[in-house]
Parts: sequence; C-alpha cells; structure tokens
Amino acid sequence: MFENGRELKLKYGEENVFDFSLGNPDVAPPKKFFDIYSKITQNTKTSDHSYMPNAGYISTREKLANYLSKIYNKKISANNLILTSGAAGAINIALKSILNPEDEIIIISPFFPEYIFYIDNHNGQPIIVDSDENFDLNIENIEKKITQKTKGIIINSPNNPTGKVYSKNKLSDLSKLLEKYEKKYNHPIYIISDEPYRNIVYDKIEIPSLLELHPNTIIANSYSKELSIPGERIGYALINPDCAGKDILFDALVLCNRICGFVNAPATIQRVLEKLIEDYEAVNIKLYEVRRNKICDMLKEIGYELTKPAGAFYLFPKSPIEDDIEFINILLKENVLCVPGSGFGRKGYFRIAYCVDEKIIEKSYNGFKNAFLSAKNKNG
Repeated sequence: MFENGRELKLKYGEENVFDFSLGNPDVAPPKKFFDIYSKITQNTKTSDHSYMPNAGYISTREKLANYLSKIYNKKISANNLILTSGAAGAINIALKSILNPEDEIIIISPFFPEYIFYIDNHNGQPIIVDSDENFDLNIENIEKKITQKTKGIIINSPNNPTGKVYSKNKLSDLSKLLEKYEKKYNHPIYIISDEPYRNIVYDKIEIPSLLELHPNTIIANSYSKELSIPGERIGYALINPDCAGKDILFDALVLCNRICGFVNAPATIQRVLEKLIEDYEAVNIKLYEVRRNKICDMLKEIGYELTKPAGAFYLFPKSPIEDDIEFINILLKENVLCVPGSGFGRKGYFRIAYCVDEKIIEKSYNGFKNAFLSAKNKNG
C-alpha cells in the first residue's frame, strides 16, 4: 500500500491522494522534546556515543522506573527494566527469552501482523484466537487454545487495528484463567502486553495496570506514538516485580537484547528520555480525538458499519462486501489507501489510520462514498 501510495502521489499530486495506510503519527512531538534534544546534542563527549550496559544507562532506567511506579501502581526498580529498540525490540527479546522450539504463543485476532513473524523469529508457534463481535477478549475461546506448550499470550490494548481497550474485568478474567493453567502445567504463562498506545485514549478511559492483575507479565512499550518519534526507536521491556524468576528473566532479556542484534537502545535518545521523564509531556491527544470523531461521523453518514475506537488512532470498519481485499482495490481507484482486514487476521474489515491532517479526512469523503456505492452495486 505504501508503494501504491507513492506512485499515486507522483501521478495525481499528493493533495489528491488520501493515504490512511500507515500508523505513522503526524502530530508534532512536544516542544520540550526538541529543547532537550537540542541541548543534549550540542553538549556531548565521545563517551556519550559509546557502548553502555545492554540494558541501557542505569541513570535513565532509574528515572524511568520511578516514573513507571506511579503509572502502574507498583514499586519498580531499574532491574525490572531493559531499554529497547522500540516495543518491537521488547517483544522480540521477551519471546527469545521464554520460548523453546515449538512452544506456543496465543495472539488475539485482529492483531498487529508482525506478531506472527516475531514468534516465528524464535521458533515458536502462533496460536490465533478470535476476539468477540465487539473485538473484546473471548475468555472461553482462549481457554480452548491453552495447552502444555502455551508459554504466553500477546495482548495489545489500545488495540491496533481496532482501537479497542480491554477492561479491568476482562483482564482480571484472563489472569485467573492463566493462573489456573500455570498450576496445571507447572510453568509460567506470560502476558506480553504491547502498550505503545497506552497514553492515546479518549472519553476519559483509564488503562488498567496489568502489573496489579497478573504476576507473570512483561510490558512492551514504546515512545514512538505518544511522543511521535517512531524513527528514534526507543522503548522498554518491563518485568513485573512479582514475576516468577524475575532475576533470571532480567538476565535473559539483557542477553537477548544483545544476541538478537539490538545490542542496546540508541544512546542519544536514552539521554533525552532521561531528561524528558523528569517533567513528562506527551503529544496533544486532543488532535487525534478530533480526527476520530470526524472520520467516524463521516463514514457513518455514508453508511459504513463501525465501532468507535476508544484509543490509538485506527478505525476498523466492516467492508461493504465480503471480500475486503477487493474493496481495498475499489478504494484504490478513488485514490483512497487503506489496509485490508485480512492482513490483521480478520476478513471482511479494513483498517483506516487516521493519524493524518484533518483536510485529508475531509477531502476523502467523495472517495469513501463512491467506493461504498460501487461496492454495494457490485454486490447486487
């Protein structure tokens, strides 16, 4: 879709192509980020760009641990934290640490497509479980898929591609289920919680702390979205202080950060994060909320079926026809770029990334309407 978009923009002009294909945030990072970045890069010495412990600078981890203790309502130390190359780095080192060949990791459909590849990277088996009709956790479906080889479950809330936020009650039910099978099989079943959109939520929704709900939890987080710096590749893996064998797991994560090829998170952005976290400021979430409301209202007016997202910056409407890939091609003829739901493990839907300028949303109205009518006519 990215390549299609590039070609269309060259052919028709960028202003006439409506690209909702990538979750690439366009909201500017906070001014404080630029101020700190500028100051740090103007006052550096050679050692500032050298190797450091694979877990990251201890001073950055200590500052971040103090900050996260308040967020997750749990006393966190630097030895619960590994700074990583984004949330993707955190998930990969977690999987490398806990998986033996052919061990299983449950993922919830619809899911971020790269989870499949991350699990495959470490010789694991992805086990796909459908969410319910509201994109919520289906505890009964999950239980049916747990086996002796289940080592963990990846959850993503707020979710990409649906924007769904899992409630504390649902997460508590999931924890109880996993604890039941941990006792049965006599080994931990980890929740790997992928949380890059944790601070992008709307309507005063609060995200529960999984560290309070399930001891064997590893949080994978990134500052790509909440600071609008995806190219800087900074995130962390956070081990629940109550996790079984937490010291051994920490050592494993540190080793895997190296042997997976990440070595350490980028040095300069670690130092920026250390200063920024002292008086933390994220991007202006209100801008995304305005866009969410605008595109939801617009598509509902046209006739699309959709669930208003509670977080992140994605919308996952139903395709007007059963074949979502065919519908994406119909949209493409209108210079509207979206992604088929099939790629996220849920046919019959498509994803819109509304982290774009409001004018793009407004100007895409005719394209979405023409595609909707064309698909309906085609469907008879």
